[in-house]
Amino acid sequence: MREFTIRIGRRRELRLPAVVWLTLVWVLLWDRPTVGNLVSGLVLAVLLQLAFPLPPVGPQLRLRPVGLIVFVLRAAADLLHSAGPLAWQAAGGRGRAKRNSVIAVPLRTRSDLILTIMAISLSATPGTLVLDVRHSDATLFLHVLGADDDAAVEKARRDVQALERRTVRAFGTRDDLRALAEDGS
Repeated sequence: MREFTIRIGRRRELRLPAVVWLTLVWVLLWDRPTVGNLVSGLVLAVLLQLAFPLPPVGPQLRLRPVGLIVFVLRAAADLLHSAGPLAWQAAGGRGRAKRNSVIAVPLRTRSDLILTIMAISLSATPGTLVLDVRHSDATLFLHVLGADDDAAVEKARRDVQALERRTVRAFGTRDDLRALAEDGS
């Protein structure tokens, strides 16, 4: 990755992939690509890299195309599946009122990247909210709507563990995959 960086002084580096990515995002935010948008995006990307230097992502990120496709498709299906019942409950739909639960789900992987992707995925899904992440033992604490009995709580835990498998298969390192394999997943 060293060949894709330019050193500026002692502590500053420009990471060219990040500059390209930020420039692309900037151009896409505008109505149409123009030379002005491209140049302003490039200048903004360089300034952001210099003003807010971030540590490199490094070997923690691996993109596995098949796993990524499965991850994205299942995330879309989860969004569609959970939005209907949540909207019904919010609109005061008939039936017995469901209780909610706060559950702890220990994960098998210890990667900060996997924890972050999972927390974002779970919080983006209607009906679940990540309340806390305990890094010491990689445990997620979630508020789950409609988990009103032991079976529903266990189903929510299994769903989170399935998300962990999909996340690791899409983005995980060999160590992450090994942690899943040791647990029999």
